[in-house]
Amino acid sequence: MDKEKPRLARLTAILTQLQSKRIVTAKDIAEKHNVSVRTVYRDIRTLEKSGIPIVTEEGKGYSVMEGYKIPPVMFTQDEANALITAEQLISKNKDQSLTEQYESAVNKIKSVLKYNQKEKTELLTNRIQVRNNRENEKTSNYLIKLQSTISNYQVVKMDYLSLANKESQREIEPFALYTTQENWVLIAFCRQKKDFRAFRLDCIQKLQILEKHFEPHKMTLQEYLENCSSKYKNTLDTPLSQGQSNFALNQKI
Repeated sequence: MDKEKPRLARLTAILTQLQSKRIVTAKDIAEKHNVSVRTVYRDIRTLEKSGIPIVTEEGKGYSVMEGYKIPPVMFTQDEANALITAEQLISKNKDQSLTEQYESAVNKIKSVLKYNQKEKTELLTNRIQVRNNRENEKTSNYLIKLQSTISNYQVVKMDYLSLANKESQREIEPFALYTTQENWVLIAFCRQKKDFRAFRLDCIQKLQILEKHFEPHKMTLQEYLENCSSKYKNTLDTPLSQGQSNFALNQKI
């Protein structure tokens, strides 16, 4: 486990952590910074005394009051390098919406870097090359929209062309996304089939987000994958991760 950070550095990191989520528990903070929960309570009180409007939700955790503006976060050089590396990796992703939105986001991040960091990251950008997808082929453009429908519990209507060249129109309840061999796969509850199905994003011909909402499914992605693995363990002789990929890509959809 990492050594405990100096208190000032820890307070700054906790503030960043509070900005990163809707709500953060004392346990999450304690585990991330290798301190006791009692120390977290003291740190939260210190931040409050310094004028940071921290909201405490009993039994849940902490958040920063909505609308409160905090000065831009300063990045270390290692953090900046990690962002540039991720930029190169994502630029080769086959989903157009992901590459466009990440480029927009990382440009905003670059704007708060120090001048010497900007010079170094520009140099690094020209010294990193991702060899996958050399032609920079884009096969889908729906990833970002579907992420939104998952978090907003919105029903989606789509025209779908399966790998077997079968056309269909579906109303689905998006549940989760994962990627395998550069292709994104959507796991969703199909209202026609009344069961979960997996859909490759590059097979979606048309997508419409409806004004309908659905009740959240009482299941995690890990539970879904474990159920799939258990159901097909007698028919698959590949490792679990590959078996999960085979299941998602070979379902009758």
